[in-house]
Order: sequence, then structure tokens, then C-alpha cells
Amino acid sequence: MRFYITLILFLAVQSLSAQIIKPKEVAKRKATDRTNNAIDRSIDKGLDKVEEGIGNIFKKKEKPEKESNSKKSEESDSEENEDDKASEGSEPNEKKEIKKEQTAPAPKASMKAYSKFDFVPGEKVLGFDDFNETSVGDFPLEWNTNSSAEIVTFNESPEKWLFMSQDGFFQPDFVKDMPENFTLEYDIFTRYRSNNLLSYNFYIYSSPNPKADFTNTNINNGFYFNWGGGTEFAGFEVYENSEVINKNEKLVIKSLTCSGDSYEEPSKVHFSIWRQKSRLRIYVNEVKVLDIPKAFDPKLKYNAFKLGSSYMNYSEQENKDEYMVANVRYAVGAPDTRSKLITEGKLVTRGILFDVNSDKIKAESYGVLKEIGTVLKENPTVKVKIIGHTDSDGDDVKNLELSKLRAASVKNSLSAEFGIEANRMETDGKGEALPSEPNTTPQGKANNRRVEFLKL
Repeated sequence: MRFYITLILFLAVQSLSAQIIKPKEVAKRKATDRTNNAIDRSIDKGLDKVEEGIGNIFKKKEKPEKESNSKKSEESDSEENEDDKASEGSEPNEKKEIKKEQTAPAPKASMKAYSKFDFVPGEKVLGFDDFNETSVGDFPLEWNTNSSAEIVTFNESPEKWLFMSQDGFFQPDFVKDMPENFTLEYDIFTRYRSNNLLSYNFYIYSSPNPKADFTNTNINNGFYFNWGGGTEFAGFEVYENSEVINKNEKLVIKSLTCSGDSYEEPSKVHFSIWRQKSRLRIYVNEVKVLDIPKAFDPKLKYNAFKLGSSYMNYSEQENKDEYMVANVRYAVGAPDTRSKLITEGKLVTRGILFDVNSDKIKAESYGVLKEIGTVLKENPTVKVKIIGHTDSDGDDVKNLELSKLRAASVKNSLSAEFGIEANRMETDGKGEALPSEPNTTPQGKANNRRVEFLKL
């Protein structure tokens, strides 16, 4: 009997694979790129469920015991507001947590891992969303979708994530009218649970009306990137006038992999996207995975960005695939550091990021620190004052103290990582006292969280 069940399941898998069509042959790649072991596990799991079901016809179902919820909660590492407002004034039933057995992602990479990281975030924040202004369980107003998603948290961490639980597209409205030099960053969390065909993707494209066609899987002009759910296999395509002018379907990006026998150990990565005129660079954590000199047509206006998934709908209601995004930051490309600091005597950067309520510098700040360190090395007589600034959230006294600690952390990093003499650097902090713009929007607050360098 097991032979016939195996044959039926095998034919079903083949039939499903035969029906895979574009968009951009994502699912087709997934079916071939997924390892044979994963397919075998899926078939075995299906056989076990069938046989278990047959046996259970004659058994009374028992309610499974709940697993322990003693595992560690995920560390919050977003660049979000400097206070603990997510935990203040919350009613007990307000928080909607991911399953209690959720394990935290692996710790972030150290600064040393980013030694070759040359990404420099844009200085002027055009759009920012850490979902702090959206209630848990709701969908953020600044986004659009043709599917389903909601804001969630991990265990007791205040960091919020947009949990995209169904196939479809998810579009932040504030990523629009893209300048020829911009950066786009966000965190992605994934956990694989369902089937061999699961894939994730994002698009950057030009459209006459992004709201009218964002459900469309075919783009005429733009860039398309995808990777297999739980795996390291990825690919991209560049479109001009509906034709593919560049592509690579055999990228390998190790950090996207969900570990474990069934790819159920989560992966958390930081995507950094950088456009400079026609050039496109993409980084996953500290690794540059793409550098395409002619990804954009300078004559076109690129005005839409969307995230998506395919074949998530196979996951079970109580055991879903997990695909989440957090800390979306969209900004105008960085200025010339040499010009700002040496010739103008002042540089303000919003690319040095810190952990929440902490003076610990995030590893992805390495590119900015490296640029500043290089300038100071090339100008050994220049001395600077480093000044920290915060937004207005939280207690003003604590914000003042935090801003001074962050300035000191920048000094220590420049000295320890880049060999800049400590006696060339002074530090200070202004807290929330000198905002660069009103603290009334998420992007306003993001712009106020900054580090200033003054030539002495």
C-alpha cells in the first residue's frame, strides 16, 4: 500500500511542477534548485500524514501539549525611537505575539564581519517605517496590498514586524519618485514550513500608475529579484520594454538559508539596496551580492517598489511559513564625505545606527565609519568634535545622556577600528534640543537621530 501512496504523491508533485509558469520562472527555478533531500523529506512527511490519517480514523484525537515558552525572545536591533513607548501604556490584550515557541534569530554579525562593507546609507530620509505607529494586529496605513498581513512582535521584544502570511504583493507608498541616487534598507525574517516551491521576491520598476498595476506580475521596465524559501538560491532579471536584457538565475547567497533538517530554523538578514544613476548594488548583511552597472535606464522614472511571495498558501493555518519585514528606510544617496567635512568643515550623518536605547553601534554602520575614518587618515592634522543627537521621544534628560554616550561610542570605534588618534576627537551630545526637522513623523524622527562632525 505504501508503494501506491508514494506513486500517487510523486505524480502529484510532478503534476504541480508541470503547471509552474512565470512570473519570471521563479517557481520553476525553485522546483529544480531545492535539494533532493528536501523533496524526499516532503514526500516522507506526506506519507506519514496519510498513514497517520488512516490510523486516526479508528482513534480518538488527542489535543497536543503546548510547547515550553521559555526560549529567549528576539533581541531588538532596529533603529527605532529612543524610548520604551512600545512597552508603556500597553494593555495586556494589546500585544499579539508570534507563537510562544518562536526562537530568536542568530545574533547580528560583529563590526569586523563588515570590514569590506562599502554601502553608505542615504543621508536625507524620505520614508521610514518601524511600524511603531501601527497597532499589533493591524495593517500599516502607509502600505498597500492585494493580500493579507499584520503587525506582530516576537515574544516580549517591542520590535514590530509586518508578517506577510499569504501570496501577493506588499507596497510601501512612501517609496516613490525614486531619485537617481537613493538607498533602500530593510530587515527580512523568514522561516520555511511548507513546500518545495516557496519563493520570495521584490521589484523596483517604472510604472504609469503604481497603484493600478502593482498586482501585475509582469513589468515592462524594472528590476526583479527572487530567492527560494529557506534556501540560498537566488536570481534576478532586468527588464526594458518588456524584454529581459540581463539576468542570472544561479546566485548563491548563504545568509538567506534557513537551517535545520526542514529549514525551520529562521533566517534574519539586512537588505541594503543602492542606486547610483544606472548602477545598482545589493547587499545581504555584509556581503555585496550584486553590482550591476546598467540596471536602470536613466531616461525612465522609477517610482514603485514591492515585496512579494509565491506558494506561501500551501502552509498550514497553525504552522505557517513566516515572511516578515521591519525597519524600512528609504533615503536620498549620501553626499561626498570629503567635501562636507574638509571643505565645509561640517558633516551630518544619519548612517551611523545604534541599537534601541543603547550606544552600541550597529554593524551595518561600518561603511559610513570607514569613509569618515579614511578622510581623517588622509588629513592627519584635522581635529573634529563628534556630537550626538536624538529625537524627542522619551525623557529629555535620558536622551541627553544617550546622545553623549553615542558620540563617545563613535569616537571609540574610529580609534579602535580605523586607528584615528583619540586626542584628535572631542565628543558631546545635545539630546533632543536641536531637531533638524519636526518630530511629528517617523521619517522626521529618523532624520533627527544623527551624528554631527565639526572640524575644529
